[in-house]
Amino acid sequence: MDMILIPAVNMTPILPEIFLSVLAMALLLINVFRPGGQKSYLAYISFIGIVAAAVLVGAGWGGHIESFSGSVVLDNFATFFKMIFLVAAGLTVLIADDYMEREGCNHGELYPLILFAVVGMMLMASGTDLMTIFLGLEVMSVSLYVLAGFNRANKKSNEAGLKYFLLGAFSTGFMLYGMALIYGATGTTRLYKIATIVGQMTLPSANIMLVAGMLLMMTGFAFKIAAAPFHMWTPDVYEGAPTPMTAFMSAGPKAAGFAALLRIFLVALPTLQVEWSQVLWVLAALTMTIGNITALRQDNIKRVLAYSSIAHAGYALVGFAAGNGTGTAGILFYMLSYAFMNIGAFAIIILVGKKGETNGNVSDFAGLGFKKPILALAMTLFLFSLAGVPPAAGFIGKFYLFSGAIQKGYIWLAVIGVLNSAASVYYYLRIMVYMYFKESTEEFEWVKVSVPVALALIIAVAGTLIPGVVPSYILQYAQMAVKLM
Repeated sequence: MDMILIPAVNMTPILPEIFLSVLAMALLLINVFRPGGQKSYLAYISFIGIVAAAVLVGAGWGGHIESFSGSVVLDNFATFFKMIFLVAAGLTVLIADDYMEREGCNHGELYPLILFAVVGMMLMASGTDLMTIFLGLEVMSVSLYVLAGFNRANKKSNEAGLKYFLLGAFSTGFMLYGMALIYGATGTTRLYKIATIVGQMTLPSANIMLVAGMLLMMTGFAFKIAAAPFHMWTPDVYEGAPTPMTAFMSAGPKAAGFAALLRIFLVALPTLQVEWSQVLWVLAALTMTIGNITALRQDNIKRVLAYSSIAHAGYALVGFAAGNGTGTAGILFYMLSYAFMNIGAFAIIILVGKKGETNGNVSDFAGLGFKKPILALAMTLFLFSLAGVPPAAGFIGKFYLFSGAIQKGYIWLAVIGVLNSAASVYYYLRIMVYMYFKESTEEFEWVKVSVPVALALIIAVAGTLIPGVVPSYILQYAQMAVKLM
């Protein structure tokens, strides 16, 4: 009888994904056997698990291991982005428990869904095959659809989940069709093989199937990162989703989208860089401008940060359009900084808010600087960083993104970026004006900062301030991640 030989597979590149998947399934079983009551212990277990996963991820720095016949790779690029995803998930878990308990929707499935979403993001960062990246995207997206509509008693949350699902499925169709066309043009879904085949073409830009596939893929990912004009879902979903999930969606999935985009376009399609850079130039300018101009007219603070998130996707696209080492390393630095400063801002919004998402307008922050000066100071730091004011990390991130564009010769794109960044100062300062210069309409006596939320704020403040003051350390890692990609 012939023996069946099972090929040896190196599981090292996906060890963090395996660990988080097992942890998520264990949490689901724990929730089944311990129904009812508070779910704080699930949050604590999840956070400890995320820290352990970060240790596993960090151990892979400096390595380059391919597995599953070259479909997955462990390299510095994947490791850097995996750390961003874990930072976003860890901060979200810390700020979620009190909020979910307050809103009456602290169901045990919340934390496994966050972990499964992180697993999908990690696969997107590690994938060197279009199908692996698509698999990660779907694992992430399905989890996020549920998280957006997690507060089943809230109509806005239901609406957010439905809108996100419908538009997400629609964008996935574009992306998958684009991948199919690229497979049709090259005969493979492996990124490095695609690069070799496209490089051997006499005039790849004349291959209609290849160019169409590239554009359709770009369209699908533009939905995921909320780039204009594919940003329509963002403000409604961000406003309707539970605030901790809004914070998570604004940081983690956006970074995952850029990880996949960078991997695909810089590894598989560098031959077409002239073509895709021109498209990204337009997308970046449009996204920054639409995001900032629309944010100026918003009163709901979650919608302000939603349009701000769109604008920040535009800033990152500036570095992507440049396509050089400075711009790409700038994206990695910026995505990490953005996770700290944006989730930190949402943590303050959660504390100031009341049951039923009341106190959600900018005017509701009036007098916070006098009643809760430490929280107001932290919020000021986050807003300054979002606006790109030194010495916060947001300034350094934008500096490198725009520097990359200038090095590439995209002077006008950098000018548009600087002008948009200056315009954004208005709506960030508006929040600060209410905190420090408007008479208090609330006593804020209900604001209780629990230990997990306090820890999240300390981490977010440190992650926003330290990279701005001493940026060289993280920038060094970002540059190493890009160089060995």
